[in-house]
Amino acid sequence: QVQLVESGGGLVQPGGSLRLHCVASGATFTTNTMAWHRQVPGKQRVLVATISSGGRTSYADFVKGRFTISRDNDKNTVSLQMDSLKPEDTAVYYCNVPTFPRPYWGQGTQVTVSP
Repeated sequence: QVQLVESGGGLVQPGGSLRLHCVASGATFTTNTMAWHRQVPGKQRVLVATISSGGRTSYADFVKGRFTISRDNDKNTVSLQMDSLKPEDTAVYYCNVPTFPRPYWGQGTQVTVSP
């Protein structure tokens, strides 16, 4: 059974940093793109960042220059370094492997940015 398990969320002050981790088990995703999404209550889940199997990255405009996605294929993990956090970054962050026909999702980790 494939599982994605996120960790690293928490409460941080504006301007602070957090690093999220996602560990995949039950399958290896070395040839897959991996991604982070986020969702706030009452709104749709939105894409934050992606990283290809070769390490090419892309970011949503609202996190460019502040967030960095990375992966470790040996450990089957993907991480999201979040710097210069803003209150509007508050959300549940989800790890995702967009496989077809069934994408895989983690259970999410809460990030709260507040004074």
